[in-house]
Amino acid sequence: MSDTFDLINNIQSGCSRVQKKHFIKNETITTYIQKRNQICIMIVGTADLIRYDLNGNKDIVDKFNENDIFGEAFYPVHTNNELTVIATTDCDVLFLQHDDLYKKCKTNCKFHNTLSSNILELTLKNSVHQNMRIEVLSKRTIREKLLTYFSILSSKDFSKSFTLPFSLTNLADYLSVDRSAMMRELKNLASEGFISKNGNKIKLLYK
Repeated sequence: MSDTFDLINNIQSGCSRVQKKHFIKNETITTYIQKRNQICIMIVGTADLIRYDLNGNKDIVDKFNENDIFGEAFYPVHTNNELTVIATTDCDVLFLQHDDLYKKCKTNCKFHNTLSSNILELTLKNSVHQNMRIEVLSKRTIREKLLTYFSILSSKDFSKSFTLPFSLTNLADYLSVDRSAMMRELKNLASEGFISKNGNKIKLLYK
């Protein structure tokens, strides 16, 4: 994939249907609204998709990095639980509507043509992210969730050693488990020789 599809350069040529916005760390990028069908593309930075249930418990539903695509168009909003995207670093994000993908600009801008030709690849990448979390959450125990997630990260980096993309607190939120229970399980995995751990750096010892 080219450097963010050259979107940063192509956006300079102007597209009446696209907005580019800057956000600082911890700022809300967007809140998912039913039937809006907004599409967002992360140009620079990282962000988390966060959901709070009716009891106020926090879940990290997904994590977005450069070139990732997100928004209601890819995560239908059908519950009362609010989904919010929060910047975890300073970010540049593009905003457009799903229907605009299939409407040519009056100027037939290069950005719009480039995006349309790459939307399938972006969508497939989004599906991979969602399927990965489903696989992790389908495991019954904290140990199984941790080892499954670690295995995915190891395969992604082609290395037994990797750095967690979350703080440990956020990792517990991502796995939908109690942080104290997760910390005990991490300690057990280390003492039993499954992993070695140094801060957010993990090394698998069993693969």
